[in-house]
Amino acid sequence: MQRRHFAAALAAATAGLATAGTATAATHHPGAVPGGDAALLRTMLAALSEELDDRQTARTLVPYLQDIGFDWHPETAPLEKLDFIVAYGFGNRAPAGGGDPSKVLYEPGPVNEELADTVARVRAKRDIPVYAQWEIARFLDSKYGMDRVVSIEPVIAPDGTITYLSTDGVAAQVVEARKQLPGGIGTAGVIGFRDHVKRCVLTTRDRGMTAYAPRGFAMPGTYDPESGQPWTRRRDLYLVTDMMAQWTMLQKKLITAAYPNG
Repeated sequence: MQRRHFAAALAAATAGLATAGTATAATHHPGAVPGGDAALLRTMLAALSEELDDRQTARTLVPYLQDIGFDWHPETAPLEKLDFIVAYGFGNRAPAGGGDPSKVLYEPGPVNEELADTVARVRAKRDIPVYAQWEIARFLDSKYGMDRVVSIEPVIAPDGTITYLSTDGVAAQVVEARKQLPGGIGTAGVIGFRDHVKRCVLTTRDRGMTAYAPRGFAMPGTYDPESGQPWTRRRDLYLVTDMMAQWTMLQKKLITAAYPNG
């Protein structure tokens, strides 16, 4: 199928979905298809079936395309269901004083300050422990003097080389810190950058934790053009990066499900 025809069909199908998406954002979650998305799914199925000449494969793939490409809202839960907060950083800035960035800690940057502000708003409504990536934890300490905050720090080798943790690396540290608690791990309230938070929730769950974004709280979404991570400077670049990460996560799950014995 010619790409311009597919693009035109998608544009027509999505024209009426903008307001519907806003209405469902508070409770919508990956894998669920709100009624307003039915037209989009039908269009995608018809276009992909024609392109692949294989309706059955298209039927399998379309929900994945919809989830990863067209759904950027995590599942949410009310504050009373949450037992602790996990806050994932987003971007940072090169060391202010210069030096070797592999051995000099980056600056937290303004986006992580906004994420810390979001944590503070949630904590003001529900006083529960916080596990925050170090960029956010710095502001929770210096700006808010917040107690019961565990900072998830980078790994520093004996020679001083710094290894920054991935989203999954942060989640692994959190589950390790909570798995021996008498009441069990509990339910995580996940805070992350607007375009990152869906994957943060999925990653937290993949590490064995029950996780939701806190309902009723907007996540920061302004990109920092001076970020030390190029893919976090612009929305178009980041969304491609995040979709790539989501596809990789899905690929591993599908292969494991199809071939559990390798």
